[in-house]
Amino acid sequence: MPSRTASCSCGGLRIEVGGEPLGVGICHCLACQRRTGSVFAALASFPAPFKVYGAATEYVRVGDMGARFVFRFCPICGTTVFHTEEGNDDTVSVAVGALADPGFQPPTVSVYDSRRHPWVRLPPGSVTFERDPD
Repeated sequence: MPSRTASCSCGGLRIEVGGEPLGVGICHCLACQRRTGSVFAALASFPAPFKVYGAATEYVRVGDMGARFVFRFCPICGTTVFHTEEGNDDTVSVAVGALADPGFQPPTVSVYDSRRHPWVRLPPGSVTFERDPD
Protein backbone atom coordinates (compact mmCIF):
# COMPACT_ATOMS: atom_id res chain seq x y z
CA MET A 1 0.00 0.00 0.00
CA PRO A 2 1.49 3.37 -0.97
CA SER A 3 2.03 5.89 1.80
CA ARG A 4 2.11 9.67 1.95
CA THR A 5 3.72 11.95 4.49
CA ALA A 6 2.40 15.37 5.43
CA SER A 7 4.70 17.75 7.27
CA CYS A 8 4.70 21.15 8.92
CA SER A 9 6.92 23.94 7.59
CA CYS A 10 9.89 23.15 9.85
CA GLY A 11 9.57 19.35 9.63
CA GLY A 12 9.06 18.93 13.38
CA LEU A 13 5.57 17.39 13.01
CA ARG A 14 4.75 14.75 10.40
CA ILE A 15 2.00 12.24 9.76
CA GLU A 16 2.28 9.19 7.53
CA VAL A 17 -0.93 7.85 6.01
CA GLY A 18 -1.51 4.86 3.75
CA GLY A 19 -3.76 4.19 0.82
CA GLU A 20 -5.89 6.49 -1.21
CA PRO A 21 -7.91 9.26 0.42
CA LEU A 22 -11.47 8.43 1.39
CA GLY A 23 -12.43 11.92 0.28
CA VAL A 24 -11.07 15.37 -0.39
CA GLY A 25 -13.00 18.49 0.49
CA ILE A 26 -12.80 22.13 1.31
CA CYS A 27 -14.44 23.98 4.17
CA HIS A 28 -15.33 27.66 4.04
CA CYS A 29 -16.61 28.01 7.62
CA LEU A 30 -15.32 31.03 9.50
CA ALA A 31 -13.54 28.81 12.05
CA CYS A 32 -11.49 27.14 9.28
CA GLN A 33 -10.78 30.50 7.68
CA ARG A 34 -9.41 31.78 10.97
CA ARG A 35 -7.56 28.53 11.74
CA THR A 36 -5.77 28.42 8.39
CA GLY A 37 -5.37 32.14 7.79
CA SER A 38 -6.76 31.48 4.33
CA VAL A 39 -10.24 31.69 2.79
CA PHE A 40 -10.87 27.94 3.16
CA ALA A 41 -9.33 24.75 4.48
CA ALA A 42 -8.48 21.91 2.08
CA LEU A 43 -8.60 18.48 3.76
CA ALA A 44 -8.11 14.88 2.73
CA SER A 45 -9.55 12.07 4.84
CA PHE A 46 -7.49 8.87 5.17
CA PRO A 47 -8.25 5.56 6.84
CA ALA A 48 -6.47 4.46 10.01
CA PRO A 49 -3.87 3.39 10.87
CA PHE A 50 -1.53 6.37 10.64
CA LYS A 51 1.78 7.26 12.27
CA VAL A 52 2.63 10.59 13.85
CA TYR A 53 6.22 11.77 14.25
CA GLY A 54 7.21 14.69 16.45
CA ALA A 55 5.40 16.75 19.03
CA ALA A 56 2.05 18.40 18.42
CA THR A 57 0.07 21.05 20.18
CA GLU A 58 -3.67 20.31 20.25
CA TYR A 59 -6.65 22.59 19.91
CA VAL A 60 -10.20 21.25 20.38
CA ARG A 61 -13.05 22.92 18.55
CA VAL A 62 -16.71 22.00 18.84
CA GLY A 63 -18.50 21.97 15.50
CA ASP A 64 -22.02 23.23 14.81
CA MET A 65 -23.44 19.73 15.23
CA GLY A 66 -21.63 19.11 18.54
CA ALA A 67 -18.73 17.00 17.25
CA ARG A 68 -15.38 17.68 18.91
CA PHE A 69 -12.45 18.06 16.51
CA VAL A 70 -8.86 17.84 17.75
CA PHE A 71 -6.53 19.87 15.56
CA ARG A 72 -2.79 19.13 15.75
CA PHE A 73 -0.26 21.75 14.85
CA CYS A 74 3.47 22.18 15.22
CA PRO A 75 4.47 23.96 18.45
CA ILE A 76 7.52 25.46 16.67
CA CYS A 77 6.25 26.79 13.33
CA GLY A 78 2.48 26.71 13.98
CA THR A 79 1.48 24.76 10.87
CA THR A 80 -1.76 22.78 11.19
CA VAL A 81 -1.00 19.29 9.85
CA PHE A 82 -4.00 17.10 10.73
CA HIS A 83 -7.08 16.64 12.86
CA THR A 84 -9.30 13.89 14.18
CA GLU A 85 -12.82 13.75 15.54
CA GLU A 86 -13.17 12.59 19.14
CA GLY A 87 -14.76 9.14 19.22
CA ASN A 88 -13.84 8.36 15.60
CA ASP A 89 -10.59 6.41 15.47
CA ASP A 90 -11.20 5.14 11.92
CA THR A 91 -10.04 8.22 10.00
CA VAL A 92 -7.74 11.21 10.08
CA SER A 93 -8.08 14.45 8.11
CA VAL A 94 -4.84 15.80 6.71
CA ALA A 95 -4.27 19.35 5.48
CA VAL A 96 -3.78 18.98 1.72
CA GLY A 97 -1.13 21.72 1.67
CA ALA A 98 0.94 19.82 4.24
CA LEU A 99 1.25 16.97 1.72
CA ALA A 100 3.19 19.37 -0.56
CA ASP A 101 2.01 17.55 -3.69
CA PRO A 102 0.79 19.85 -6.50
CA GLY A 103 -0.51 16.75 -8.31
CA PHE A 104 -2.77 15.70 -5.43
CA GLN A 105 -6.36 15.15 -6.45
CA PRO A 106 -8.73 18.13 -6.30
CA PRO A 107 -11.57 18.42 -3.81
CA THR A 108 -14.96 17.01 -4.75
CA VAL A 109 -16.95 18.45 -1.84
CA SER A 110 -17.34 22.02 -0.58
CA VAL A 111 -18.95 22.61 2.84
CA TYR A 112 -20.14 25.89 4.32
CA ASP A 113 -20.49 27.15 0.79
CA SER A 114 -22.61 29.96 2.23
CA ARG A 115 -19.33 31.40 3.62
CA ARG A 116 -17.32 30.93 0.41
CA HIS A 117 -15.67 34.10 -0.86
CA PRO A 118 -17.35 34.95 -4.17
CA TRP A 119 -14.08 34.96 -6.12
CA VAL A 120 -13.21 31.35 -5.11
CA ARG A 121 -13.95 28.96 -7.98
CA LEU A 122 -14.64 25.30 -7.27
CA PRO A 123 -13.47 22.40 -9.43
CA PRO A 124 -16.10 21.32 -11.99
CA GLY A 125 -18.55 18.79 -10.59
CA SER A 126 -18.00 19.74 -6.93
CA VAL A 127 -20.86 18.89 -4.60
CA THR A 128 -21.70 21.88 -2.38
CA PHE A 129 -23.42 22.17 0.97
CA GLU A 130 -24.56 25.47 2.45
CA ARG A 131 -23.50 24.24 5.92
CA ASP A 132 -22.14 21.01 7.41
CA PRO A 133 -24.04 18.09 5.80
CA ASP A 134 -23.85 15.89 8.92
